[in-house]
Amino acid sequence: MKNRIIALAVIVFIVLTVMVLIKYQKDMQVSYERVQGKSRIVSTSYGNVEYTEVGAGPDVLVIHGGGGGYDQGELLAQAVLGDEFRWIAPSRFGYLGSSLPEGATYDDQAHAYAELLDHLKVEKVSVVALSAGGPSALTFALLHPERISSLTLISAGATNVLEQEGKQGVKQGKMLSNIIQNDFLYWGTTKLFKNQFMQLMGANKEVIADLSTQQLEFMDQFIDYMNPAALRKSGAVFDHYAKLPNERIAGISTPTLVVHAQDDTLQPYQNAVFASSTIPGARLLSFEKGGHFVVAIEESIIRKEVCNHISNPVPVTKN
Repeated sequence: MKNRIIALAVIVFIVLTVMVLIKYQKDMQVSYERVQGKSRIVSTSYGNVEYTEVGAGPDVLVIHGGGGGYDQGELLAQAVLGDEFRWIAPSRFGYLGSSLPEGATYDDQAHAYAELLDHLKVEKVSVVALSAGGPSALTFALLHPERISSLTLISAGATNVLEQEGKQGVKQGKMLSNIIQNDFLYWGTTKLFKNQFMQLMGANKEVIADLSTQQLEFMDQFIDYMNPAALRKSGAVFDHYAKLPNERIAGISTPTLVVHAQDDTLQPYQNAVFASSTIPGARLLSFEKGGHFVVAIEESIIRKEVCNHISNPVPVTKN
C-alpha cells in the first residue's frame, strides 16, 4: 500500500511538472514573439539603440523603468499620454535589443538619447520617465537642455536616500535584479508569488488589496511585459549599480513635474522631495497612497497633469 502511494505521488509530481513546463514554454514563446520584429534599431556611438515610435503630434520621449524595455515604455505612454502625441519609446542600455557599453553611465545613456533623436530628425522632445528611467532622463535634461521642452518624472529615482526607507528600497531593487536574471525564475516567481512580487515592486498589502479589476489588469500586464527576463537582465544589473545624478540635477533648467506616492517602498518618497526641491521651478504632484503603482491607481489624474505639463510647460524663472 505504501509503495502504491509513493508511486502515485511520483506520477502526480511528474504530471504537474510536465504541465508547468508546457505552460512555461508556451508563455515564453508568446513573450519572445511579442518583442521580436516590432522595434527598430539604430547604431550609435554607444552601440545599438532599440526603439518604437507611435502616433502623430508633439514628440515625447518615453523612458521605461527597471525590468522594462520599449514595451514597458509603450504601456506607460498608453497610460499617461493622449492620442494627440507622437511618442518615442527606446529600450535603455542592456534592455531587449539595446547594447550595454562597457563602463556605461547615465551620461552615456543621455548622449545615446540625443543620437537617437538625431537619427529621427527630432530637434526637441518632452520627456516622461518612470522609476529607474528617471536618472537617465534627469541627466539628459542636464546635458542636452536644448533638446527637451519639459520633463515628467513618475515614481522615479534621483538620489541616494540614506534613511532606512532608502536602504529598504536598495534591498528590494537588488532582489528584483536577482529575479530578473533568468526566464524561468522570473516567470515562476510572478506566477506563484504574485502578491509578494508586487510588494517587492513597491506596493504595500493595503495598496494591493484595494486594486480595482481594471488596475489589477494593468499591473498584471505590466508584470507580464517584463517577460522574457533574460533579455533584460543586463539592464537590470546596470540600473542597480549605476551612479545616480544626485546634486547635479540642480543645474537642470527644464520645466519639471515630479509625480510620486508617499508610500512607495521601491523608490522612496525622498526621491521626489529631493528632485522637486533641487530642480529650479519643479512642481511636485504628491499622492498619499499608491506605492510604486501610483501611475495605475491615479491614472486619470496623472494623465491630465502630464498632458497639461507637456502642452503648457511653465518656463523656469532664473533668479
